[in-house]
Amino acid sequence: VLVWYESWFFLAAVESQVIPASVSRGDVQTCTTWKAPIIWEGMFEEYLYDEAHKRKRSSVAVTVFAVGKYLEAYLETFLNSSEQHFMLGLPVTYYVFTDKPEKVPHILLGPKRSLKILKVDRHSRWQDISMMRMKSISDIIETEIRHNFTYVFCFDVDQTFAGRFGSEALGDSVALLHAYYYRLPKHMYTYDRNPLSKAYMDTGDFYYHAAVFGGTWKTVKTITDACYESIMADKENNVEALWHDESHLNKYFWMNKPSRLLSPEYCWDESIGHRTDIRVKRLLWAPKDYKNLRINH
Repeated sequence: VLVWYESWFFLAAVESQVIPASVSRGDVQTCTTWKAPIIWEGMFEEYLYDEAHKRKRSSVAVTVFAVGKYLEAYLETFLNSSEQHFMLGLPVTYYVFTDKPEKVPHILLGPKRSLKILKVDRHSRWQDISMMRMKSISDIIETEIRHNFTYVFCFDVDQTFAGRFGSEALGDSVALLHAYYYRLPKHMYTYDRNPLSKAYMDTGDFYYHAAVFGGTWKTVKTITDACYESIMADKENNVEALWHDESHLNKYFWMNKPSRLLSPEYCWDESIGHRTDIRVKRLLWAPKDYKNLRINH
């Protein structure tokens, strides 16, 4: 009876986007000023969240772009590691956007997991690849994802799953705290400071990392539509935001507060070194080779 009650209670919590914490974490911020939870290790019961989302019949679409040399360098590792750690027990479909569909590796997928390949145009600049993904994500949500999935998560491909990235991360609007900025004062956040850009921000709440964001399909479509419109408005004015789509994403979340924030556990760079507040590393930055990867796209 107790287990049933706990599962019912967590299902109600999932529906309302409220997290019942299992233990406290006095060493980190666990809630925003607008009462959105910040997810850290020790703040949730894994099996109760999983049970609640199974009862809710949650399903997740993943979007990832593997264009140019990024496909060969990162995609196989991203997908294989995801199959070991991402949303295990829930239906998941990977939507792989690439300019070379024939080179997408064969991946052994688990039950209720599938992969779809979508061909995209190849841009000459990596900045354009990064920014134009917003339009591609919005389009696939409209034509397919909205009819088949509850949630959408959008990932950069140059990452490797290293630990549980589970249903505790699901919410209406999900943003990620950037590993390099979460402990810095706000005046050091690298918002776009150009008043001519639609991404312009003088201040904000946090600095969010565009390598991971998500939410319900409806919310993610709203996010990507808004970012794309701002990007295109900048292009018409011959302006480019400092950190491209990430700058526009930060502006969006400043104006439209996310309902759930993921701690840097959910996208960590090991080159930062040891930190006592990072108890678990769930997703890791892959080694970067921008000099070679970002040419001849």
